[in-house]
Amino acid sequence: MWRQDTSAAAAPRAKLPRAAPRWGLVGLVVQHLSVARLAESLDVSWNTANRAILAEGRRLLIDDPTRFDDVTVIGVDEHVWQHTKRGDRFVTVIVDLTPVRAKTGPARLLDMVERRSKAVFTAWLQEQTQAWRDRVEVVAMGGFKTAAEASRQPAHRRNAIPSAGR
Repeated sequence: MWRQDTSAAAAPRAKLPRAAPRWGLVGLVVQHLSVARLAESLDVSWNTANRAILAEGRRLLIDDPTRFDDVTVIGVDEHVWQHTKRGDRFVTVIVDLTPVRAKTGPARLLDMVERRSKAVFTAWLQEQTQAWRDRVEVVAMGGFKTAAEASRQPAHRRNAIPSAGR
C-alpha cells in the first residue's frame, strides 16, 4: 500500500499535477502553443487542458486586485473569435496602454467582456471604482463607435481618442 503524501504534487482526484496549469499558461501566452498541443503534451483532453489553463489565467491575471493600479490610459476595441461557432462572436477588449505611453513596456490586457455594445462597455466602466475612473486620463478606441459613446459620458471620461485609420 502506498503511504506517501502526494497532495503537494496534485489535488485529490486531479487529472493534472499542480504545476501543469501554469506550464500550460506560459506555453499558450509566451510560446504561442495551441491548447490542442498543450493538451497532447499533458496527455489530457482539450477541455481538461483549456479549463485548467483558463482557471490559472484567471487566478494570476484577472483575480489580481492590483492589476488596475497605476492605469491612466486604456485602449478599447472589439475582437472576433473565429473559432466560436454559435452566439455572438464579438468580445470587447480593454487594455492598459499606460506603459506604452510612458515607454516603459508593452500594453497589457485588463479584461475581455463578452459582446460589443455601448451598454457592455458602460457596464464594465461602472464595475470599476469612481477613483479608478477618475485616474484614467485617456481612453483610446479602435473603430468601436459604441465604446466612444460610452467613454464620453460625463461620469467616465475627459479624453476619448478614436484610433486613426478607421
